[in-house]
Amino acid sequence: MGSSGSRRRVPRRPASSLAERWTSVDGIDVFYRESVVPPDAPAMVHVHGFGLSGRYLLPTAERLQDDFHTLVPDLPGFGRSGKAPNGLDVPDLAHATARFLDDRGIERATLVGNSMGCPVILEFAHHYPERIDRAVLVSPAGGAYNRPLRRAVGQLSIDGGREPTGMVGVAVPDYLRFGVPSTVRMFRALTQYPSLQRLLELSIPTLVVIGDRDPLMPHAARVQEVANATDNHVLAVQIEGAAHAINFSHSGELAHLIRLFMADRPIVDDPDSPGHARLYEIHRSPNLPPPAG
Repeated sequence: MGSSGSRRRVPRRPASSLAERWTSVDGIDVFYRESVVPPDAPAMVHVHGFGLSGRYLLPTAERLQDDFHTLVPDLPGFGRSGKAPNGLDVPDLAHATARFLDDRGIERATLVGNSMGCPVILEFAHHYPERIDRAVLVSPAGGAYNRPLRRAVGQLSIDGGREPTGMVGVAVPDYLRFGVPSTVRMFRALTQYPSLQRLLELSIPTLVVIGDRDPLMPHAARVQEVANATDNHVLAVQIEGAAHAINFSHSGELAHLIRLFMADRPIVDDPDSPGHARLYEIHRSPNLPPPAG
């Protein structure tokens, strides 16, 4: 879908303090949000999940906008952005992310993903290793644990009851806009994607964040077992009380955790959120930079 004034409408009410803008990627209108910090700040791109737009990522992205050049795109086919003629799979979305960075004049960035956004980041790192500084994978979805489709639907149903009520008003319009045909096609692409293989290939510092109430993720013991089984550069942390949409439900804890990870500091609870969700480090690769005091 090409550029058009009627198509390129921003929301009537801004969803956050980030600027709301449009651009074009491969001839497709792409809606995105961007911080207004000086352009020399390190770039951080937030990549949304299955069927959703970047809107539910804004609580975390907004908390990080003073530290990073923050961008939150609706990838082609999602949210307000236009659709590709034949739909996009995980590799297509990774390439679209790279071309979005090209459009914004960004050579390297840290990528922060949730759910489906994590396989997109893994594929981006596979094709463009020189363009990614670090990876933050929040509630990484896909693979055998979410198959078949009826199992994933059941997991999503359970998760819906564990998310804040405000998530419904964000997610439902996005899912309706995404549509059933796109859902079936994208689910097939997502569950067939070799996420674990790609994760273990990474040679950049990688933060994996899971919630202990996330029905779409294996238990922490299984995550720890996989992480310990091979050479990697992974730091894995569990957030107590969180389900799947951590970027929306636990934005304070997640933003705090990302800052610690980016500065190679020890993982400790957020002192500004006493009594809230606790953080538990469940795996730290010896290949990571040592924590600074």
